[in-house]
Amino acid sequence: MTIKEKSQSVVDEFAIFDDWMDKYAYLIELGKELPIIDEKFKNDSHLITGCQSRVWLHADYDEDNVVFTADSDAVITKGIISLLIRVMSDATPSEIFNADFTFIDDVINGIMKVIQIKFKKNYEVLNIGKGKPDKLMDLITLLEKYYKKKFIIKYTNNVPLGDI
Repeated sequence: MTIKEKSQSVVDEFAIFDDWMDKYAYLIELGKELPIIDEKFKNDSHLITGCQSRVWLHADYDEDNVVFTADSDAVITKGIISLLIRVMSDATPSEIFNADFTFIDDVINGIMKVIQIKFKKNYEVLNIGKGKPDKLMDLITLLEKYYKKKFIIKYTNNVPLGDI
């Protein structure tokens, strides 16, 4: 399967879900299936800088193809990384270099549009998949389910809008 075909497969999979909470849940599940990086590669030289979450990425050769493994300390980031690895792994360096990663641009453009929106009230999460706010507590409930523990929520009055 080519990188383009793999990318389209990812887009098609997520198109099945109408609700972004279902997409988040699916992303978290994909993160659980991520080919975990060997502990010896969880070091600064394999750490992706500039990420708010810690992400380690390692590439190896399997004959002519590049095989990626990774890990992250954040469940949603781990799911996103699993998608990128699924698309890029088992391709030649030339295929990776020449690939069209437009679907990443689409995600970034969606995020930038979200940043520009003025929310009517605090603590809303905009669902860019369906263009309306979801409750932050719904996302927290989903993450609590994943971690199998209850979160301690601390409220403050001095948080810039959009920060959680």
